[in-house]
Amino acid sequence: MADQKFSSEQIVFEDNHIIVINKKAGQLVQGDKTGDESLLELIKDFIKIRDAKPGNVFLGLVHRIDRPTSGLVIYAKTSKALSRLTQMVKNREIKKTYWALVAKEMIPSSQKLVHYLKKNEKNNKAIVFPKATEGAKEAILTYHMIKILDNYQLLEIDLETGRHHQIRAQLSKIGVPIKGDLKYGAPRSNPDSGISLHARKLEFVHPVTKENIEIVAPVPENDKVWAACEN
Repeated sequence: MADQKFSSEQIVFEDNHIIVINKKAGQLVQGDKTGDESLLELIKDFIKIRDAKPGNVFLGLVHRIDRPTSGLVIYAKTSKALSRLTQMVKNREIKKTYWALVAKEMIPSSQKLVHYLKKNEKNNKAIVFPKATEGAKEAILTYHMIKILDNYQLLEIDLETGRHHQIRAQLSKIGVPIKGDLKYGAPRSNPDSGISLHARKLEFVHPVTKENIEIVAPVPENDKVWAACEN
């Protein structure tokens, strides 16, 4: 897995209320049963030292992205921002755009996918159903193919719902698992054990200042395939 350390270069936006991080594949957004150090703790420590704060630093996680995924994560620096942003996530008022590198299979260049997903707790995997099924939640995304490379194609994905492993499971279901995603059918892993899914862009109204915010995360460094996507 990627280096767990946090670097100030990962901060892509910050003010008094929020801090937005470009997460590396392998970094945990918050603590889990592995006991590995999470970004939540690392950023708190970073702010405490940088701003010479005497007491505890308040930091709240607004939304999650999977550990093997890279890209944008919002943390709230005040309780007011946290409660407002949490509500905005519930109301789907934060627009999330992802980039995914997938196998070069014949798929429509643009498509809306609607499936029903059920989480299998035992193997931490989403089971995909084509129609409404008991215990399964509706999952909707739209993808557009935006680049064709030598061995992969780049999809830009707009999420309508935020289900467990949604993009990974839905793309696998249509025959194009994400590069490096062994859990959902990719033939081989990535060198950093991450997957080539990147939370590329966030668009939302700032919870306090009310200005329109649009943030784009650079693709993971030292990866030739990702580099070819931005060129």
